[in-house]
Amino acid sequence: MKRVIVADSSSNVRTLPGVAYAFAPLTVRVDGVDYVDNESLDKQAFLDALEKTKDASTTSCPNIQDWLHAFGDADEVFAVALTSGISGGYNAAVNAAEHYQESNPGAKVFVLDSKSTGPELELIVEKYAQLIEENLSFEHIVSAIQEYLKRTHLMFALKKVDNFAKNGRVNPLVAKLASALNIRIVGQASDQGELQVLHKSRGEKNALNQILTNMMECGFAGGRTILRHTQNLAAAQKLEMLIKERFPECHITIGENEGLCSYYAEPGGLLVGFETGA
Repeated sequence: MKRVIVADSSSNVRTLPGVAYAFAPLTVRVDGVDYVDNESLDKQAFLDALEKTKDASTTSCPNIQDWLHAFGDADEVFAVALTSGISGGYNAAVNAAEHYQESNPGAKVFVLDSKSTGPELELIVEKYAQLIEENLSFEHIVSAIQEYLKRTHLMFALKKVDNFAKNGRVNPLVAKLASALNIRIVGQASDQGELQVLHKSRGEKNALNQILTNMMECGFAGGRTILRHTQNLAAAQKLEMLIKERFPECHITIGENEGLCSYYAEPGGLLVGFETGA
């Protein structure tokens, strides 16, 4: 029996050793140029284009054919998508699943709406892999991943919100003031799958302390944690130190955001996926 884990590119996961894995790429259009969020993306050129443009950029989610291509010829597919609160990718994945099962009698496909992005999806992908390695049934894996989603969360700290301003989601004056006053936007993925601002912290140190405080308020007690940054390794390392001071045994991974997450986090931004509970 052939099993595969599938995510969209907002998960930041490009390869998954030891388990069959594929991803469906999102695309960002900047000044008429399409930047596909896959292994070939030149992230520096992409970020440079975003910084230089004065116009709004747009994103497009994977379509049904993109998801079907990622499903391949698997007997069982375990998928997870960027929150349906800001993207149509989840609905496209569900439609692809229906088409795939109609075309492949006996095949099983489950698509999870992550209600999140970035490192929280990465945690879910890791959990899928663990459950598959335990050789559990399709139904058991689906049940377990739905329960696991209740224990995963996403926090973020943004140094810049220029893309949001250009796209009309943030007042341009607010974006300029935030940059001039060294303000970090600290927030979380809400239960509804929307990006929710919690605090406006002056300076990076205050923002990182605020993130850890918010994590513990969610019930964090040293669970698995993934830190993904956009051109700000130092901030990720500082947060790692803060977490380790409080929870020395915490398993933390640090890495860079890929295309779509770099688009949202922008240079200097930090995304934090973490587990709560047992």
